[in-house]
Amino acid sequence: MEQAFILTISIMMTLLFFVVGGIVGWIAYRTFLENQPINLHPEFFDNDGNIIPDEVIAVRFENENDYDKHEDDD
Repeated sequence: MEQAFILTISIMMTLLFFVVGGIVGWIAYRTFLENQPINLHPEFFDNDGNIIPDEVIAVRFENENDYDKHEDDD
């Protein structure tokens, strides 16, 4: 009887801590997102300092003259 009681209390406490931790974590995460300052690059602003409503596309060009280390061993 005592073992069943301890097992039941342990499972209930585990579930309680899991639910409370999830709720507190969710509230903390939302608070963090709402209070985090927005750091945008200057490319996102127009001449008046307003955020550009269009999509900004970034393009990365790879250097075609990069050689593998294996080719340098010759």
